[in-house]
Amino acid sequence: MKRMARIGLAGLMTVAAAFVVAAASPRALMPAMGGLWEVSQRADGHGAQRICVASPVTLAQYEHRQARCAQTIVSDSGTQTLISYTCADGGFGQSKVTLLTPRTMRIETQGISGNLPFHYQLHARRVGDCRR
Repeated sequence: MKRMARIGLAGLMTVAAAFVVAAASPRALMPAMGGLWEVSQRADGHGAQRICVASPVTLAQYEHRQARCAQTIVSDSGTQTLISYTCADGGFGQSKVTLLTPRTMRIETQGISGNLPFHYQLHARRVGDCRR
């Protein structure tokens, strides 16, 4: 019985540790801040959509920005991070986010949304603070 309790506690600690890793913010994106970002599929910003985010890591799940998703940092080095995420509605994705400057990022993303595959690149630039 004690052995079962230890195994259960160890399993709970593993789940808790996984949650902490998933909730951590990637070091590569630390110089960037939340705020108002323009996101476009074109580098020149044509057709950009403005989005207010508390943290730039939110842009990694741009395809599922309205969904409730859990993120996991797969790799994080230099100015690049790889983030995998799964959403409550069944969608999922993986994004490679490259910080070009503290105000600009390139996001290469792919996954499944609405039972269909997606794969595209985004350009994001911070344009200011969010309106209150």
